[in-house]
Amino acid sequence: MNILWLSLAFVAGFLFVFGLNLIAADFMRFRREAVRRRLEEEEQALNRERARGSLAKRELYELTAEGYVDLSQQETITDRVGGILTQAGIHAKPRDIILFSVVLALVPAALLFLWIQNWILALVVGMVGATLPYLFVSLKRAQRRKQLVGQMPDAFELMARVLRSGQTIAQALRSVSEEFSRPISEEFGLCWEQQNLGLSPDASYFELARRTGVLEMKIFVVALAIHRTTGGNLASLLEKLANVIRQRQRIRGHIQALTAEGRFQAYILMALPLVLLSVICVLNPGYGQVLLDNPWLLIGMLISECIGGLWMRQIVNFDF
Repeated sequence: MNILWLSLAFVAGFLFVFGLNLIAADFMRFRREAVRRRLEEEEQALNRERARGSLAKRELYELTAEGYVDLSQQETITDRVGGILTQAGIHAKPRDIILFSVVLALVPAALLFLWIQNWILALVVGMVGATLPYLFVSLKRAQRRKQLVGQMPDAFELMARVLRSGQTIAQALRSVSEEFSRPISEEFGLCWEQQNLGLSPDASYFELARRTGVLEMKIFVVALAIHRTTGGNLASLLEKLANVIRQRQRIRGHIQALTAEGRFQAYILMALPLVLLSVICVLNPGYGQVLLDNPWLLIGMLISECIGGLWMRQIVNFDF
């Protein structure tokens, strides 16, 4: 009887804990759904505001003309910085980034000049500080482009299924914006909102390609433009395009694997002079001071390393 009562107590305790776990899981699931719906509503509202802002700044015919002239053409430095920020997914004004670069260039350079009274090193530090915001934005843009290209095959296949079900291309864009995560949901949702606000489909597609700056997206836009002119099976075209993008990603990954050893060696060779100089300055300050007394040698070293780094980066990064 004791064993029976202990067994019943164990089963009752297990069922009680299991029931509490189910209730907690349902509660967390409801919370996640509520948060997801709120985030989707906020993203849709943000896309509507961005679409209204893009249409308010320029007339519709201007946006349309931009799409047919040149996707990469920019007029001023502010426009170029704004394009880079848009492609990086950073919602900031170009003048803020430019001002931040100026501050990072002047403040460290002035402090270093007041400390060591060497304008050459101060100039080098100022140049490095001025490039830091651009490097950060470039890194964010590269990461966002990689995420966007990785999402495109699945998004195109979803669009193909939506088109085969009898829906329009605008509804296919909306399906992608609802079913996928950022960044492709944000870009396609903004394109759909622009069409709802009166922008022509061709102009919204060219604006999509300009915002992303991705070659695969430009191919997609050109395919849509040709389809709108000549017709054809757009669903089959999107599936073939998804297959092409997957093949390009496979080739890109193969290239990265083959060049991994060379890139790692390049990183070591670029870091070796700076590491050795730091070690020498710590172990034998008098010996390292001879090099510090001749700052032109340091500037020449940095320039040579930058040229070598860009050269090696150009070798392992190429279009195909």
